Amino acid sequence: MTTLSRRPGTRRRVAVPPQPVSVGRPRVVPHGETLASRFRDFERGLAHPGRTADVLRAVIAATSATRVPERMAANLVDLAFEWFGGEAWAVVEVRDTRGVRWLADRGVTRTRRTAMADTAERAVTDGRMAWSPAAVERRSVAIPLRSHGRAVAALVGLEPVPGPVPTPDEAGFTGIAAMADAVGGPLDTALRLKRANALSSIDDLTGLFNSRFLDGALRREVKRSVRTGRPLSLLFVDLDGFKGINDRYGHLCGSRALVEAAERIRSGARETDVVARFGGDEFALILPYTGREGAMLVARRVRERVSGHPFLAAEGIGYRLTASVGAATLCETGTPESLLAAADTAMYRVKGRGKDGIEMADVPGPS
Repeated sequence: MTTLSRRPGTRRRVAVPPQPVSVGRPRVVPHGETLASRFRDFERGLAHPGRTADVLRAVIAATSATRVPERMAANLVDLAFEWFGGEAWAVVEVRDTRGVRWLADRGVTRTRRTAMADTAERAVTDGRMAWSPAAVERRSVAIPLRSHGRAVAALVGLEPVPGPVPTPDEAGFTGIAAMADAVGGPLDTALRLKRANALSSIDDLTGLFNSRFLDGALRREVKRSVRTGRPLSLLFVDLDGFKGINDRYGHLCGSRALVEAAERIRSGARETDVVARFGGDEFALILPYTGREGAMLVARRVRERVSGHPFLAAEGIGYRLTASVGAATLCETGTPESLLAAADTAMYRVKGRGKDGIEMADVPGPS
């Protein structure tokens, strides 16, 4: 991070060193010590004002060093290892009916994830510290991270001692709860900011990128293609017969069919492709580093995925749609507007021939 410092007639950059997250050396934990005993040691340490100040400084450093929730969570996991030791720690976001999302973890094996996630869900739902059942081989504990009284995530640790261990009284861990709440607010803000940024570029209905994101991505890729000389292709996809769903079954079914169509189109694309909803029942795919032959392969796959799918099968309808696909490739010169116009024109040629097909267009050079 740098800041600008002004001197008469000059401007120079002055480096500002990042604040350290650590508050000391990692703990050497005696063999057989439980998480509950480590928590009690931590609480006793907070009775000393100097230790409390160290903890607060560490929390502030961990949450102010970044606004990326995953990095913030990783800083918190590092603090958990330093303060409590142990074998595994994680920060888990609980997203209402959409399940959990692992923001950061260290030492968590695949076999432990389900049990630790269940404990995190209980802690967030109840808004208080939760322990996994005593009968499991390795117990886990989840500490809710609250923001304005609402738990948004949980810090989850794995008990290092195998076998049954007693469940401690949460009332004795007020310092740990206060530390967790100090983290919860900044983490909640970072999560909300990330969701807001995603919504600005994501189509609400289909979950694909929207036309605003498509415009920026297309301009970036055209500049890269012109600079490197690598080909760039664009597909423009229009659903044939989609109006019949709205007219016959209503707009609610039409929206569901669009969601299914988006998934079929996305399944036909590659990981490096940008798939966006252009508007209505029209979609666009940016294919970086892809020439005419590669573009035709993706176009055929997308068309087949759409035509082979029974839409609204869950509603007992099984409606059949096809796709008209226009393709264009930028080889050396051109603009985002010329590439998009060429693909759009090719798509309308398919429509004019009777729909359900693919047309490859040439991109005119700059006038």
